Amino acid sequence: MENLKKTPLHGRHLQAGAKMSPFGGFDMPIEYKGIVEEHEAVRNHVGVFDVSHMGEVFVEGPEATRFVNYIFTNDVTDLAPGRILYGMMLKPDGGTIDDLLVYRMAPERYLLVINASNIDKDVAWIMTHAQAFDVRAVNCSDEWAELAVQGPEAEATLLKVLGIDATGLPFYGFKESAGMIVSRTGYTGEDGFEIYATPERIDGFWQKLLDAGVQPCGLGCRDTLRFEAGLPLYGDELDENITPVEAGLGIFVKLDKPDFIGRDAVAAQKAAGVDKKIIGLEIEGPAIARHGYEVLDSEGNQVGTVTTGYRSITLGRNLAMALVDASHAALGAPLQVKVRKKTFPAHVIKKRFYTPNYKK
Repeated sequence: MENLKKTPLHGRHLQAGAKMSPFGGFDMPIEYKGIVEEHEAVRNHVGVFDVSHMGEVFVEGPEATRFVNYIFTNDVTDLAPGRILYGMMLKPDGGTIDDLLVYRMAPERYLLVINASNIDKDVAWIMTHAQAFDVRAVNCSDEWAELAVQGPEAEATLLKVLGIDATGLPFYGFKESAGMIVSRTGYTGEDGFEIYATPERIDGFWQKLLDAGVQPCGLGCRDTLRFEAGLPLYGDELDENITPVEAGLGIFVKLDKPDFIGRDAVAAQKAAGVDKKIIGLEIEGPAIARHGYEVLDSEGNQVGTVTTGYRSITLGRNLAMALVDASHAALGAPLQVKVRKKTFPAHVIKKRFYTPNYKK
């Protein structure tokens, strides 16, 4: 515990009675009132998350666009300032270094938002490759704090409680003013916003939201929410041994743009097909599949591993995502999941279990 980093809101979480646990090298709140109550607050009303553990790297210079396109799978060439793209950074063999959001701040200035557990690795990767381009990359992760305000009442809450008018902000758009960035992406399957600002300012926003009765939410329900919406978590559905194509995220890899790291490997996979895939599973019976549990074929042979599993709070069904042999990935395919020493029947379904309510 002594070596864990703390977000600027760490003391606030302790004051609120949060259950804390290590995540991504940080001591983070897992729940306050309880995962179910916090999950339902976001699905039906609004909740606020401290996501200050996320990393922020700014890239600018005459070759910023060319550089970002070289390390990023999506294509920022025609991305307008004020808009955001999701994609990945890959190893040459196509394995995923990280998935991230790229904000185009200006024609040759970008913000890369990276996962907390990968900050050191990502920054080293970015800095190493930046040396071959006329760009300046700066890790500002310790200078920014971030809140995520999520749920169908998020837009109204920003205006009423914080005085932030985000009504005209498009999905995957952002605005920057007075040293603050407000974006509309979300990681919950609901409409939602991210606020980036100084730690002092974020602390004030957090307290205003809680004083107004907004439910503070921990990473426990953040995981159950993103899981229901079929969104990947790095370390579960993506890692250095899983490519975007295997994860079902090939749409975020643009092969028709200039060369980028990992392009040839992913192009070969897209052409030839993959040996393994991330799938959705519904487990029949009372068993809940957890990360690392074995997935078996009808004859009891292991054909994959569960990456994430829960009893869905919203849907009331026992669901999982799993990495399995491609030969067993067809919709409706019968499989089994080994839960402790017992096996339970399951079948393949679409991994977007819940239909997101994003504002388009």
